[in-house]
Amino acid sequence: MVENLIGVLTVSDRASRGEYEDRGGPAIIRYLEKNIVSPLRILQRIVSDDEGAICDELKRLVDQDGCCLVITTGGTGPTVRDQTPEATNLVCQKMLPGFGEEMRRVSVEEVPTAVLSRQNAGLRGRCLILNLPGNPRAIRQCLDAVLVATKHCIELIGGPKLQLTELVKLPH
Repeated sequence: MVENLIGVLTVSDRASRGEYEDRGGPAIIRYLEKNIVSPLRILQRIVSDDEGAICDELKRLVDQDGCCLVITTGGTGPTVRDQTPEATNLVCQKMLPGFGEEMRRVSVEEVPTAVLSRQNAGLRGRCLILNLPGNPRAIRQCLDAVLVATKHCIELIGGPKLQLTELVKLPH
């Protein structure tokens, strides 16, 4: 496993075809670069809203590239094409429902329809996979809610010790 290697996977039919500018992936990267002090190497990918394509890319980022964290954006809504949580369930050995619960909790405080979002998290080997919505504002809000737990989880599963900026609220 490569230390501090993080995958960012945008799930979008239109962005994968070049018809839509990916705003979610770049928002995640900006967030990580602002809030993690440790040197990072980030792999950014885009796939269509297809369960098989999502599974294949998640496996590639974890098993071949050696990411300690993969953050997806998009595909978490209730429509037929939204399949990111299902793909994550298929590739993970262990699910961590508390991440999704916390992300939805903070999101609903600002946007009542956020209850429709299906954020999810799970473990594949020594990698944490987080599913975030596609909206950049929601991405920041969700990551703010779970970044400290994300750091701790990665350490517990044998990954690197990521150093967070002082801006991140650490538990007392």
